[in-house]
Amino acid sequence: MSSSVATAAHRGHQHPVAAEVHHHFHHQHQFDSAEQQYEASTLGMWIFLVTEIMFFGGVFTAYVQYRTAFPEGFGHASNHLDLTLGAFNTAVLIASSLTMALAVHASQLGKRGRLVMYLLLTMALGSVFLGVKAFEYAHKFHEHLVPGPHFQFPEPHARAAQIFFSLYFAMTGLHALHMVIGIGIMVVLTVQAARGRFGHNYHTPIEISGLYWHFVDIIWIFLFPLLYLIHRHV
Repeated sequence: MSSSVATAAHRGHQHPVAAEVHHHFHHQHQFDSAEQQYEASTLGMWIFLVTEIMFFGGVFTAYVQYRTAFPEGFGHASNHLDLTLGAFNTAVLIASSLTMALAVHASQLGKRGRLVMYLLLTMALGSVFLGVKAFEYAHKFHEHLVPGPHFQFPEPHARAAQIFFSLYFAMTGLHALHMVIGIGIMVVLTVQAARGRFGHNYHTPIEISGLYWHFVDIIWIFLFPLLYLIHRHV
């Protein structure tokens, strides 16, 4: 009897942070188990990524059609992109995929400090990418290569070049928007990680956010050669 009372007293005086963390590890009421919650969350993210593939697939299809129709004009327009900056941004995103993978690993091991550090590094690299892209956009404005009434490009490839840069801004702009959303997600995860929400028993949000981040990085791996590496000899 005294043992039961002592156990109850111990539970009643359990540290509030520990109790909060234990509560967070518990699955939501609509799921039968934590495993089912994890599987449902992962499946939901994969379904979302499939819809994203279809979304970007439409843009890629438009690019292929116009590239086939104006191969020489697209080649001349591509030469006005900064290959060095494009390659640098590619390296930055590859590095951010590494730090994101390390963040997922740290969350699985319950290493809170490492998790926060790798999430911060991922956000920093993503911000560097966006900063470089903003610089590129500003340079295109300065060169009058933004499609519209003030667009300027030497004939006879002006029409094809305007189509190329329309696709360039559309494709890279959509990608940058996904990067901004990803960084916003990382901000929320970092705050939650610092408060001890994640551990080796519960790290699903980190994993599924990692899937999203890797997907955005892969999209750029396709964009880089399509936009920057075509007919560099022209």
